[in-house]
Amino acid sequence: MTTSIARPVSPAVGINVQRRRRRAWGRQALLQALCLFVTFTVLFPILWIVSIAIDPRNIARPDSLNLIPPGANLDAFVRAIQRPTENPVSFLELAFNSLKLATTTALVSVVFGVSAAYAFSRLHFRFREVLMIAVLGVLMLPSVATITPLFVLLNSVKIGAFSLRDSIPGVAMALVSGALPFAIWNLKGYLDTIPKDLEEAAAVDGASRNQSFLRIILPLATPAIAVTAFLGFVAGWTDFYFSWMFLTKPADFTLTMALYGMVGGYAATTPWNVLSAFSILVALPVSLVYLVFQRYIVGGLAVGGVKG
Repeated sequence: MTTSIARPVSPAVGINVQRRRRRAWGRQALLQALCLFVTFTVLFPILWIVSIAIDPRNIARPDSLNLIPPGANLDAFVRAIQRPTENPVSFLELAFNSLKLATTTALVSVVFGVSAAYAFSRLHFRFREVLMIAVLGVLMLPSVATITPLFVLLNSVKIGAFSLRDSIPGVAMALVSGALPFAIWNLKGYLDTIPKDLEEAAAVDGASRNQSFLRIILPLATPAIAVTAFLGFVAGWTDFYFSWMFLTKPADFTLTMALYGMVGGYAATTPWNVLSAFSILVALPVSLVYLVFQRYIVGGLAVGGVKG
C-alpha cells in the first residue's frame, strides 16, 4: 500500500498565483468600467429626450440632472397622438401609413429575395453571372439617384383619378426596388454557407427541390431572413425621400413626413416636449420589432449540420 505525500508549495508559486488573480480582477474591473461608460453614452440621449418629453415647461434642454422634471406629465404624448402637425391627421393614421410601407417592403423583399438568392446560389443557368452583376450594380446606386426615373415611371400609371405615384402602393414599389437587390445579395451570401449535402441527403430520401427549399433551406436561413426582413421594415418605416417626393395628400402622409413638418416650417410653433414625445413614438415600434426578431438574429445554425 502506497501513500501519497503532499508536496509543499513554494512561496514563489503562491506569489505568482496571487499576481495572476490580481491581474484578472483588474482586467475584469476595467472591462466592467468600459461597459458602464458605453451604456451611459448610449442611454443618456434617450433619457434626455424622455426628460424633455414629460417636461411641460417647453425648454430645449434639461436645466438640471433630474430625470423627472418638476410638473412632469404625459400631455405632450397625448397631443402628439391626437394631432402632431397642422395637418388634420392623427398619429395613428400616420403610423398606419408607415406600417403599410414597412411591412410591404419587408415581406416583398424577403419573398422575392430569398427565391432569387436560392436560384443564384444553387442553380446554374445562362447569364447567371451577368444577372448577379446587374443586381449588384443596382445595389450600388444611391436611392436619391432613382427618384426621377421612378417618379416618371409610376406617374405614367393612372387609372381614372388614381395615380400610382401619389399612393402608398407606389411608394412601396419604389422602396422595394431599392431593398430587393440588398435582400438578394444578403440572402445569397448566407445560403452559400449552407452545406449542399443536406439537400442531397433529402433528395436521396425522395424530396423534391421545392420540398428541400421549403423544409430545409428556409428553416436554416431563418437568421438571414430575419435580418433582411428587419432591415426592410426599418427602410420602409424611416423612408422620407420617396414619401416626400411622391405623396401629396395629407391622408397618405407618413411619420417621417410629419416629423419633418414639425422641425421644418412649423419649427417655431412646435413645443419641444411635443417634438420629443413624437420622436419617441416614432422610434418605439422599430425597437419592438427588433425585440421580436432578436432571438432569430443569430448565425451559424448550419454549422455542424453535416459531419465528416
